[in-house]
Amino acid sequence: MSSLRLRQTGFTLLELLIALVIIGLLVGVVGPNLFKNLGKSEITTAQQQIDALSKALEQYRLDTGHFPRTEQGLVALAQQPADEPRWRGPYLKKAVPPDPWGQPYLYRSPGSGGRDFDLSSNGPTGKPGGSGENAAITN
Repeated sequence: MSSLRLRQTGFTLLELLIALVIIGLLVGVVGPNLFKNLGKSEITTAQQQIDALSKALEQYRLDTGHFPRTEQGLVALAQQPADEPRWRGPYLKKAVPPDPWGQPYLYRSPGSGGRDFDLSSNGPTGKPGGSGENAAITN
């Protein structure tokens, strides 16, 4: 009777180690770039939201003749202020969104430097100031 030798299939320990090293290198190279781009997407989202809120504020001004006062805030875009008879809103489809980091946008009218209004987010840190990717995002 001839015996057939069964061949076992699978990976050797060396092959598994090489595969793990390759995966580790890929994670080390791709991971930081992925997280860096994630931060950039939040900044882009904040800029787009500020642009959309600025357009809503401009529509409010066209209807009422002025921008909401600082005390009225951005809520005036979604709910009619009691002392504003020419309000024709709401100027937003939903409530005023928080910034991508969960903080409220900061609004002041009149704005600094002769601007009609200041609209900003304190960025990822949630604190005024900062620089680079931690800088405040403004209109």
